Amino acid sequence: MPRVVTGEFRGAVLQAPKGDNTRPTTDKVKEALFSMIQTRVPDCRFLDIFAGTGQISIEAVSRGAQKAVMVERAGSACGIIRKNLEKIRAEKDTRFELMKMPFNSALTKLGEDGEKFDIIFMDPPYKDAQKFCSQIADLVNMYDLLSDDGILICEHASDTDFETSVINLQSTRSCSYGLSVLTFFCKENGEGDVN
Repeated sequence: MPRVVTGEFRGAVLQAPKGDNTRPTTDKVKEALFSMIQTRVPDCRFLDIFAGTGQISIEAVSRGAQKAVMVERAGSACGIIRKNLEKIRAEKDTRFELMKMPFNSALTKLGEDGEKFDIIFMDPPYKDAQKFCSQIADLVNMYDLLSDDGILICEHASDTDFETSVINLQSTRSCSYGLSVLTFFCKENGEGDVN
């Protein structure tokens, strides 16, 4: 079961759905991710695409993010997200927003509303990671959803080809953790490098 590593909701054990339809980010990958972005999280606006259990957004807000928008299409996963927000007593917390819709509809709506994000995280189905990351990068650019020094992070499989040059953002680094890889992107000529 995923758990909140640190911050306001530290130690909360979150629910994860049974079966293979949702694959939560492992604690090892989550800890590595947040150790790399820890200085960016306080007061940031965080967008979580393919939110699954909501654990990445919950971790971000626990560590001081100003707002986390979770995009998830599957009704069963949205039910788990709501239960996890109840578990941390945040079901009415305005720092969390759940958009139950496909990512293209969500990004279009956010773009039309003039929203911008400092960190965009996506954990798509591994078999479709390349395709979805490319489509999302195009929408992020079209609607200017990423702040000038913002970063977009895609979690994908280590045993599947992932070609960063076809993605409409600048790749800054990739880090492997067993079966998972985190690949970081920023705007072309952006300030979004992660050291």
